[in-house]
Formats: sequence, structure tokens, C-alpha cells
Amino acid sequence: MRFAIKTSPQNTTWPAMLAMWQAVDEMDVFESAWTSDHFYPVHGAGPATPRLEGWITLAALAQATRRIRLGTLVTSVHYRHPAVLANMAATLDIVSGGRLELAVGAGWSEEESAAYGIELGTPRQRSDRLEEACQVLIGLLSQETTTLHGEHFQLTAARTGSMPVQRPHPPLGIGGSGEKRTLRTAARYAQHWNFDIGPIEQFRRAREVLHSHCADVGRDPSGIRISCQVRHDGDPAATAAAAHAFAEAGADLAIVYLRPPYHPSVLEPLAAALQTSWPTV
Repeated sequence: MRFAIKTSPQNTTWPAMLAMWQAVDEMDVFESAWTSDHFYPVHGAGPATPRLEGWITLAALAQATRRIRLGTLVTSVHYRHPAVLANMAATLDIVSGGRLELAVGAGWSEEESAAYGIELGTPRQRSDRLEEACQVLIGLLSQETTTLHGEHFQLTAARTGSMPVQRPHPPLGIGGSGEKRTLRTAARYAQHWNFDIGPIEQFRRAREVLHSHCADVGRDPSGIRISCQVRHDGDPAATAAAAHAFAEAGADLAIVYLRPPYHPSVLEPLAAALQTSWPTV
């Protein structure tokens, strides 16, 4: 089991985010750090709650750190054309020295999608679009040219401006637990599957379904890293116990979701508890 942190760029400041990530970068127990990708405040926050844009924030944090791997958890593929996202990802992988984790999802926020005039679509359309977007991203990040004639995306001999450092491409992660489509798409294309915050029983069920889809497409499930998000409510021992329970259920990476206000002082007690609960780190 390995560990990471997640800090959403919401209800916080840039100096606070920067201080947290630079502190994490100096602590070997944490292998990666994650932010999120929305334009509106989410999870019940008031409309005036400040929020930084995820990818610009991530690029700045990449320049301010040297070791940790980094990504957004997750980028909804309907926010940006996947060809644009592929160019962003290639550039950020270069800027970070090959530390990018590219994690995507089908999208869910009706409020911000409608406000910006970005079509969210039906659940089926979202799933179809996610699958096509994965093909676009993998193609553009690993091949000289990519052609795709899909329902949502059409590419003709398309290429990225520069290829990423990581080959064949930065690890592609997929977030979500939809049994019929999302987990099937993960089985086909992902190197990382993320389970959002939820009951461990739901995690076990989703993991079994993912492995079943892997069998259907002839893929070894060991090629897909499995992560879970564990909310930290201020008690390091409780957070460590939750992470340990998910590890025993089959998770490889526990991503500790921290709540603002962010301050590096929370990290040392958390790291100590995580190492105690899983001493092989």
C-alpha cells in the first residue's frame, strides 16, 4: 500500500496550496498529490466560495515540486476536447519531468455544464464520450498521428505538438464505479482505476466487476493500479485505519482527501499514523 494526498483548490488560497504540496514533496511516505477539476464550487459549497482552475494550479504546483507525482482527480472529458487535453497533458508531463498522472471521468456536474453551455448529455452519452476520449488521449500521446471517426470526436491524422516524457504515455486513470460502462472502459484502457469516497462494500463489489470486465477483454487486472479516496476528518488514526481496511480489500494506493483550511502541520501526524498502520511503506 502506498499513500497520497488530495487538496481541492476550493475555499483556499494559492499560498496555502503551495505550502501543502511543497511539504508533501519532502515526505517520502506520500508518493503523489492530487487536485480536482471543476469551475464552480461543488459538494454543497456556496456559490461565492473561491475556486482555482485545476490544470493551471497543477502546472504551477509541478514547477514548485521536484519528486511527487501529480494529477487531477478527475478531469471530466466534456470540459475540454480530448485532443486539447492531450496537448495539455503532454506539455505538463514535460514540464514536470515525467511526473504526470492523467485521470479522467465522464462528468457529472449539471450546474456548471449548463451555466457554461457545455453539453453534459445523458448517462449513455457520457459513457460513450468517455470511451472515445480515452482512445483520443492514448492515440495522441503515444502515436505519431491519430485518426478517429467517432460519434463525439473526429480526428484526421492528428498529432500533438510535443510527445510526453513517459512512454508509451502518462498513466491513464479512470474514476467512477459504473458497473456496465465505466468499469468496462477502465478494463479496456486504464492503467489506474480510482474509487471515490464510499463504503468499503461498494469498493469490493466494484473491484470484482472491474476484474470481471478484464477477463472479458482478455486483460490481466494486475496491470491496473487501484486507488481509493479516504476522507481525513482530523483523526490520523481513524484515517490510517480506513486506509488499511481498503488495502486489505485490494487497494494499492490510498489517497487521503484533506479538507481546508490547508496547513502543513496536519501532515506529520498523518504520515506517522499511516506508516504505523502499514509499516512496509
